[in-house]
Amino acid sequence: MKLLVQPDQGITPIVSAIKKAQRTVQAMIFRADLAEVQQALESAVGRGVAVHTLIAHTNRGGEKRLRKLEQALLEAGVTVSRTGDDLVRYHGKMMIIDRRTLFVMGFNMTHLDALASRSFAVVTRHKKLVQEALKLFDSDATRQPYVPGLETFVVSPDNSRQQLTAFIKGATKQLLIYDPKIADRPVIRLLQERAKNGVDIRVLGKVTTKAEGVLVEKLPKLRLHVRAILRDGRHLFVGSQSLRPLELDRRREVGVIVRADDVVKQFQTVFEADWALTDLARKAAKKEKKHEKDDDDAQEKGDGHADAAAAK
Repeated sequence: MKLLVQPDQGITPIVSAIKKAQRTVQAMIFRADLAEVQQALESAVGRGVAVHTLIAHTNRGGEKRLRKLEQALLEAGVTVSRTGDDLVRYHGKMMIIDRRTLFVMGFNMTHLDALASRSFAVVTRHKKLVQEALKLFDSDATRQPYVPGLETFVVSPDNSRQQLTAFIKGATKQLLIYDPKIADRPVIRLLQERAKNGVDIRVLGKVTTKAEGVLVEKLPKLRLHVRAILRDGRHLFVGSQSLRPLELDRRREVGVIVRADDVVKQFQTVFEADWALTDLARKAAKKEKKHEKDDDDAQEKGDGHADAAAAK
């Protein structure tokens, strides 16, 4: 299992995976404007790989580009399906290579998301996750109902409210959260309840209603385009759904919950580095430094008095 960190790693891992595909590529696309990705998909078809893309029926401000992408892929021999229009939006982003390697991404395959925003993707060969992703892809490509079959594969609107509520409720020590907009009132109340029970909760992003005990800071220097939660330094959620009603209850969103020491450690390192750049963290560090200086001054003063007394 791997964690891709954006913008550090860029689009290279995605393009490389497509280039290495031997039999199949299945990609769920909400936005895409990177020529490298399109060229890699077209090249895959040329060497006999069955490429199937599932493209959102609409997105805000980019529908013409979606249709242009559809046409270009069709002309290259890619099988193109368009999502249904039964949900407000089909916003999930995932790719499956050779029916055994799953990419679940918080970012779109666009220059802005992959090269200029903080985001993540989980790459896994966990058999049950891959099989569940294939089931979702086939259901949406054929416009058939999807029935969730795995608690760690989080899909809106089918099971994400249930699974993410349980995920947050299970925190006993810490929740580290990236989310552009937490706006779901039950979730905000739950976060506040967890904070009252001593859970350290820090959010990089935005919470629309003040929650006592929850520290919220804007991500410095980078655009934020991911939804991710690390619970108790052990379990990690990465996906496309913010904790707000629209994305939990009315849109197609996709995420995964994983537990892998290397992935968790990498995520925590990135979060703490981002948090250290916030105003709140800088003020806390300055305050701590002042306390340390005051303690040192007091110690030196005490030592001076002791030396003077000894001299007498």
